[in-house]
Amino acid sequence: MELVHSGKVRDVYADGGDLILVASDRVSVYDVVLPTPIPDKGRILTRLSLWWFERLADIMPNHVVSADDVPAEWAGRAIRCRRLDMLPVEFVARGYLAGSALQEYKKRKALSGVPLPGGLVEASRLPEPVFTPTTKAAEGHDEPITFDEVAAEIGAETAERLRDATLRIYAHGAELAAEQGIVIADTKVEFGRAPDGTLVLADEVLTPDSSRFWPADQWRPGRPQNSLDKQFLRDWSSTIAGWDRTPPGPEIPEDIVEATRARYVECYERITGLRWK
Repeated sequence: MELVHSGKVRDVYADGGDLILVASDRVSVYDVVLPTPIPDKGRILTRLSLWWFERLADIMPNHVVSADDVPAEWAGRAIRCRRLDMLPVEFVARGYLAGSALQEYKKRKALSGVPLPGGLVEASRLPEPVFTPTTKAAEGHDEPITFDEVAAEIGAETAERLRDATLRIYAHGAELAAEQGIVIADTKVEFGRAPDGTLVLADEVLTPDSSRFWPADQWRPGRPQNSLDKQFLRDWSSTIAGWDRTPPGPEIPEDIVEATRARYVECYERITGLRWK
């Protein structure tokens, strides 16, 4: 096998006509990989993505070939995938006001060019989910773009199909999570194009690295939420004096590592109803 790409969290290997997508225990905040891994993180992301891929298959085909036919040393954290031509956009759906969307709303009373009513606060539920795509930066930070900019990049018809698919994935995921007492505030998905032109859901889906998860019984608009995702680590990193969100990132203390892992495990268990082993 040949290593073809090493990202912030995942490594991609070519294996014949397929790709092997390996989720590491690396963790990034503000697009900076931190030097301390989170134990089991790669396995949790892989297993949760596989769980979601099965439940979203009626909305969009996915890239999974096999979760078992992978090298033994990566068992549990790797997926054999179809080769795709990945699209240069991050497809984001938001149902609640949080993170960078909150800052954009405060400035413009809109998200990605979509007007919103006044009076919303942090963690407010939006009148309806909003499509808020971003660039897919090879280095540095992803930047918000409008639907028209997506259409200019990948074509209007494809942009419309994938905007609709993104919103349907978010809506279905949010519905299933709500049954387990979890709010999905937002999520990011990625798509690629198969050799025959089929649009395919790829990478990860509805994980604590790509989404915001909040316990529904603790949701209170107007303040930061108790998160079951990477936001906990972002919040911790913001307390590090002198770190300007550029490499190298700070070492993560053991108690923060354990608390982060516990949130990933709880997210997996509450959503799937399965015990983490």
